[in-house]
Amino acid sequence: MLDLFLRGKWAMWPLLLAAIICVAYILERFFTLFRARVNPGLFVEQVKSAYTNGGVEDAVAICNQNPNPVAKIFAPALEKFEKYRSSADLKTILEEAITTAGSVELAFLDRGMLVLAAVAGVAPLIGFLGTVSGMINAFDAIALAGTIEPSLVATGISEALITTATGLIIAIPAASAHVFFSSRINTYTRAMEQASNSLIEFLLEEAEKGG
Repeated sequence: MLDLFLRGKWAMWPLLLAAIICVAYILERFFTLFRARVNPGLFVEQVKSAYTNGGVEDAVAICNQNPNPVAKIFAPALEKFEKYRSSADLKTILEEAITTAGSVELAFLDRGMLVLAAVAGVAPLIGFLGTVSGMINAFDAIALAGTIEPSLVATGISEALITTATGLIIAIPAASAHVFFSSRINTYTRAMEQASNSLIEFLLEEAEKGG
């Protein structure tokens, strides 16, 4: 590996940086989505049950005990409900609370996705640039030698293509991870929206009953 790295010359250094960034963000995304692994549909039912049995305080307590994005969205809505349950604009107030908290949590879920996309796009370009640079050096060596030696040509091309291969090796997992995480985030976001709507409807019903 060290020999290949040295043969790739200058282009291997930015590729190494891209690889480190790729691995770091993939691990960070796995950790973040692991924290958000709670099922929003099941969690909203737990919150409803807690409210039915112990009121807003118990519902908020469950949210505070769970560090997942859904809980962080529900908690502000429940607190607003406790304060404005008799308001004629209760639905709007709850929707604004969830929207505000949701924008923060969705930004948290999407964090690093642009970086992964950038690595997937830039790494092959760096590899191609390294290849072009290597080919130029190879032809310069041929010109200095004054003759075309097959071994000289083969060595130069081999060294030049190392950076292309490295760039693709970095880009493939970065692009794959970006697609995988984007899919998971989109699915989770839709589930959060459905759970949020379910909570709002439940709280509005409780307000009408005077609960």
